[in-house]
Amino acid sequence: MENFTFNSFTLQMEGIKVTPTSMYPLFFFFLSIYLFIMISNVGIVILICMDRSLHQPMYLLFCNLPFNDILGNSYMVPRLMSDILLPPAERLISYYECVVQAFCSHIFGTASHTVLMIMAFDRYVAICNPLRYSVIMTNRMVVKLTVSAWGSAFVLVGILLGLTVRLSRCRTLITNPYCDNASLFKLSCESVVINNIYGLTFTVVLLTASIGSIVLTYARITMVCLTSRNKSVNSKALKTCSTHLFIYMIMFVCGKFHIVVHRFPQFVDQRKLVAILFHIVPGSLNPIIYGAQSKEIKKLLSRLFRSRQVLSS
Repeated sequence: MENFTFNSFTLQMEGIKVTPTSMYPLFFFFLSIYLFIMISNVGIVILICMDRSLHQPMYLLFCNLPFNDILGNSYMVPRLMSDILLPPAERLISYYECVVQAFCSHIFGTASHTVLMIMAFDRYVAICNPLRYSVIMTNRMVVKLTVSAWGSAFVLVGILLGLTVRLSRCRTLITNPYCDNASLFKLSCESVVINNIYGLTFTVVLLTASIGSIVLTYARITMVCLTSRNKSVNSKALKTCSTHLFIYMIMFVCGKFHIVVHRFPQFVDQRKLVAILFHIVPGSLNPIIYGAQSKEIKKLLSRLFRSRQVLSS
């Protein structure tokens, strides 16, 4: 019979299963991934802030992605690494810390969509209305788009977690490598119908807005490219849009796997793996993809590398 503990403020994190032989290799693997994510994303933001030639709407809006990747991995990976070194019985977390983790987790997933939506709008204006780009995409517009992306994410996730926090708890085991909304409301023995309805509505609205804006934006961009005879415009559109679309697909595929596997309780280990990959894969690939595709960033990195070579010689 299940042991019930009502409204306990100390929860147990199940985490991932590790053997004594795989404990330290796995710890250093996640440590190296975390350091790479932090260094690459912070480095990209510093480069954009330092170089005035990169103070363009496209790069300023892109800065939201590295910030989101830093946020999404900073609350998850260090905690995961500490749990790897502990036996399962000692993987404890306070209820309030778990709620903060869940909030950050869903902010990361939601902001990934909203930020890519405002970046798609920037690409639409740049390619479909280039003569008015500087008039439309002012610094004020960049601030408005950024605030709207993060503001909508905070409101949607705030309601999501608010509905969960109101529930009383009769269990203490988090069957996940980190806390999220589903893990939290599964601790309750009350009815979670409202949580499921809002969670489903939240997901449908977010995905409809996200996919709809991407499809409409790229349909319009494709029409402009097909009717335009300017090869330089088409080349620029292909380069910038392919980068943006590739990042969106990575985030979308990782997110959908995470949602789908959550619906099948028998795939516990697979669900944990997908939950971890949902954070570390986009965080690792985003700076590489944008850095490799951006001509301006590559030029800046080349200049920095050459200056270091001159100083060392």
